[in-house]
Amino acid sequence: MEARPQIVCLCGSTRFAQEFSAVNRDLTLAGTIVVAPAEFGHPGDQITDEQKTALGALHLAKIDLADRVLVVNPGGYVGESTRREIRYAHQTGKPVEYTDAPGSPVTP
Repeated sequence: MEARPQIVCLCGSTRFAQEFSAVNRDLTLAGTIVVAPAEFGHPGDQITDEQKTALGALHLAKIDLADRVLVVNPGGYVGESTRREIRYAHQTGKPVEYTDAPGSPVTP
């Protein structure tokens, strides 16, 4: 029986949609299951504070499902929401990797 493919949760600012897409594609073609943040980059997409909070909690649940976390952070950028997700991943024992070295250390 084959082992289950590894599950990777992508974290990072959704402003990097192109980078997320490229990383998702590369990991998927390598046989990895990828879970990622919801993208709301279409003109007119408006997210309420309540929806933003719910999406944040949903993303933490995606981290729970994953074997590891990959932070998509071109130029080393890590925003506050991503910092929270990284801390959560560390607290739950998930390995965290970065596409670029973080601009400043993220403490668990």
